Amino acid sequence: MFDTKIAIVVRENLAAWQKLNVTAFLTSGVVGASEGLIGEPYEDAAGNRYNALAIQPMIVLSADDETIKTIYRRAMERGVRLTLYIEQMFATGHDEANRATVRQYHPEAMNVVGLALREDKKLVDKITKGARMHA
Repeated sequence: MFDTKIAIVVRENLAAWQKLNVTAFLTSGVVGASEGLIGEPYEDAAGNRYNALAIQPMIVLSADDETIKTIYRRAMERGVRLTLYIEQMFATGHDEANRATVRQYHPEAMNVVGLALREDKKLVDKITKGARMHA
């Protein structure tokens, strides 16, 4: 049904609240970078309206430290635009501070705890190889 695939990869050794927080932030990055990804508002039988959701499913994967580094490297080597979350961002409190934190690190020194991408299905599968469905 879709030519693209959205994958969110979260490092498996994070606390539950961190995994949820990272997933939420990464989802917002994918949605913000993808025009037309949000559908129409929902409405129930009583006429109550609800916010629109993404039109496309997202898969949430889990990876250990080395696998997430490999996934990050594969994406960078292929020039794929990523949504990124690094460990040091847990100590910040807002977007400007997050961007300043990321700006401090060269790619090889980033402690990536989560990333998300929306690309061709086959490419996403190649890049995220080694990650598992999040349990």
